[in-house]
Amino acid sequence: MAAKTTTTDSDGFTAEERAAMKERAAELRAEGRKGAKKADGLQAVLDRIAQMEPEDRALAERVHVTVTAAAPELSPKTWYGMPAYANEDGKIVVFFQDSGKFNYRYSTLGFQDPANLDDGDLWPVAYALQNWSPEVEKKITALVRAAVS
Repeated sequence: MAAKTTTTDSDGFTAEERAAMKERAAELRAEGRKGAKKADGLQAVLDRIAQMEPEDRALAERVHVTVTAAAPELSPKTWYGMPAYANEDGKIVVFFQDSGKFNYRYSTLGFQDPANLDDGDLWPVAYALQNWSPEVEKKITALVRAAVS
């Protein structure tokens, strides 16, 4: 990941990144109904992330950047009030549940049935997420890429 030129209080999105995402959402709305639906989903995800407590927001922002970079074919949308990413059939592949959602001590990165994470007769479909690091980013990137393969 390239070094940031601007910092934020939450170590999440810079003001420039937020502005760029809002611009992209507006562009998608202008492209037509399919684009508008995707733009509406993106805006809903960004709005939901903005409502989170600072620690959760910082994690959610990094998850959002990582998922959208690793699997640009997934469409952001909210799912049960959580940021989520759906395949072309509209089925949720991956989601982020902030710790404040159900007063857990950790946030959760989870995968739904369409995710291609099968590994024999037993495999994890949810991960506790407390802190962001290069190792965490690498692991999430690998999981998301596998999920959409």
